[in-house]
Amino acid sequence: MFFASDNWSGAHPKIAESLTRFASGFAAAYGTSDHDKLIEAKFNDMFEREVAVFFVATGTAANSLALASVAKAGGVTFCHSDAHVNSDEGGAPEFLTGSTRLFPVEGDNGKINPEALDIAVSRFDVPSVHHGRPMAITVTQATEAGTIYSLDELDAIAAIAKNKNLPLHMDGARFANALVGLGASPAEMTWKRGVDILSFGGTKNGCWCAEAIIFFKPEMAEEMPYIRKRSAQLFSKTRFISAQLEAYLEGDLWLDLAAHSNDMASRLRAGLTEKNSTRLAWDTQANEVFAVIDRQAAERAREQGATFYDWLPPREMPHLLNENETLIRLVTSFATTSDEVDQFLKVV
Repeated sequence: MFFASDNWSGAHPKIAESLTRFASGFAAAYGTSDHDKLIEAKFNDMFEREVAVFFVATGTAANSLALASVAKAGGVTFCHSDAHVNSDEGGAPEFLTGSTRLFPVEGDNGKINPEALDIAVSRFDVPSVHHGRPMAITVTQATEAGTIYSLDELDAIAAIAKNKNLPLHMDGARFANALVGLGASPAEMTWKRGVDILSFGGTKNGCWCAEAIIFFKPEMAEEMPYIRKRSAQLFSKTRFISAQLEAYLEGDLWLDLAAHSNDMASRLRAGLTEKNSTRLAWDTQANEVFAVIDRQAAERAREQGATFYDWLPPREMPHLLNENETLIRLVTSFATTSDEVDQFLKVV
């Protein structure tokens, strides 16, 4: 019963087979092979326009280097207060952008409130060397709270970015889960909404180690080859990332894996609502489920082999828990089975 993180899951068999297939022979290094170029072209087809693609190893690298590509001295990036870049990347965005800073913006359910964002950005309307200058806005899709920005919500944030002449970045570590949850196309959820740069994640959804930074305006990527090299993210054997992405994208495997993961989360949500010892903390749409659970039930589940993380209640929910309760996060993946879900529901 593995619900700690989708990072705990392994690689899908088709992706593992693709890695093995490319393990022999020779291919040009540093992203210059024919196969690397073929996979980059697949992203053009997926997003219905010419894009610039840069493979990296981790989601933290993708987010940090994406922001580094638009960094400026005294730069300020606006994000949700609980965004992964702000709370779970160990200062890497600040470090790799040359000591720029993140400005947290509040909003319910893990999503930036557009009115709060507009107020936050407007604080910097008058240029000053003392308090810095706006640099970018970043949204997480799906969010750290397991929720998904609607297309209208993305439009509202993009309108602020455009009005303030700021690039809009999307952290898509769980991009496929959000896409399936919305029923949108990759283009509809990104550049057609005003997103300029995307961190495209595959690792949480069945890849071994495959992330990409995607620029929807290739002219914005002029500095990225040098930034990526300087940050030790230019793989010599990039064919092993493109090999994963070939299998991942082939026949929409990536969407099928995300759909399964989301379905298992829905099964969890449905089951938890029927239990006396648990209740959903808030509604989620992707593959993360947050539940308020009796402490004894949580301990009993762990004793019987369930893995999950305790979670801090959101700032806007200070009275979420009773004295004998705890908040837990349950994350499903492509490898989660219905039997695992049912077993967990039984032991709690």
